[in-house]
Amino acid sequence: MSAGLLSALVWLLFIAALVGLIWWLYREPPHVTLHREMRGSGMVGLSQPLTVTAEIDTRLPTRVVLEDPPPRAVVPGRPVVFGGLWQGHGTEQLTLNLQPNRRGVYEWEGGMLRWADPLGLFWRSRPLEVPARLEAYPQTHGVLLPDLLRPLLSEGQMTRNLGLSDPISLRGARTYVPGDAPGQIHWRLSARSMSIPGGSAGLPMIRELEHTAASSVTIYLDAGGDATYLESAVRLAASLAAQAWADGLPVSLGTSQGETPLGRTPEAQRAVLRALAELGRSEEGESPQLRPPRQGTNLLVLTQFAPPELVAQAMRARATASRVAIIALPEGFYLEPGEKPRKQWAGAPDTVRQLEKQAGVLAERGVLVFVLRGNQSVLRLG
Repeated sequence: MSAGLLSALVWLLFIAALVGLIWWLYREPPHVTLHREMRGSGMVGLSQPLTVTAEIDTRLPTRVVLEDPPPRAVVPGRPVVFGGLWQGHGTEQLTLNLQPNRRGVYEWEGGMLRWADPLGLFWRSRPLEVPARLEAYPQTHGVLLPDLLRPLLSEGQMTRNLGLSDPISLRGARTYVPGDAPGQIHWRLSARSMSIPGGSAGLPMIRELEHTAASSVTIYLDAGGDATYLESAVRLAASLAAQAWADGLPVSLGTSQGETPLGRTPEAQRAVLRALAELGRSEEGESPQLRPPRQGTNLLVLTQFAPPELVAQAMRARATASRVAIIALPEGFYLEPGEKPRKQWAGAPDTVRQLEKQAGVLAERGVLVFVLRGNQSVLRLG
């Protein structure tokens, strides 16, 4: 064997031994600790601060790349990535904003650590378990609801002038004045007074009712609609709850899966918002399940198609609720404050049309009906 060939073989063996040594020395990962500082909850479309701190400890010079991507529906202001050549103990910190773009409860499992020798010959990777949960609550909008929520501020007792008229009570009668609702006319007494010469100057008589004031608000959301409806109904429910809390009223959210605890504490508010964040569409053929509401509550029922069984359940709920309001969204959406009207090319479903025909009878029984079309503002509820 020639001297040149022997020298080349020695160099190859040396290089192979060196490469093997490098592979052996960098087979173990560096010690890395990842810590996140963020709020556990946020609202869709609103940014919140996020601070990610990485502590890296290596014995040898090591190329390190640390990636900590958030869930897909949560968008960071910049990629959460640390990288560079490390040796010894060091700390890196990254401060940025985080914005949820879709409601839900997301599990942020952890990041991915990649490391290699200084030459980058051998790259290895392993996951970093840093479990965290982020709750993305639905976005809310302003509502003006003086007749739907704000008068209900007493303790569910009969009053003379506070709260809502109770159609099953009668305190007296008086002469009609402009602005009185036609549904409050006492037809038998009006016919009798008009038959008397000079009686009431030919004006009908109006029933004077006692008022019932509710001490709480219960929102029932019927998830039996399309995906567009569900997102709009969730935003409306969150907005109604926010307005009720602002007025000092405890709120509970009901769905076919159950009901959240009644209250206005931060824990009760979080329970309502978390239930809205997690709510999914009802399965095909699943019937709504409206449970008997609490005594004296103000029950608001959100639905897209207003199926007859739900309307019947709402009527039965009037036995204990101070008032029941059915809010139907036949198109699945409505105009939020600031949006411009858009044309509607189709009429309401048959079930919603039937609900509109029954609105007068239902109002007499204390069940109000609001049909919110896609080209109508949510502010008309007030």
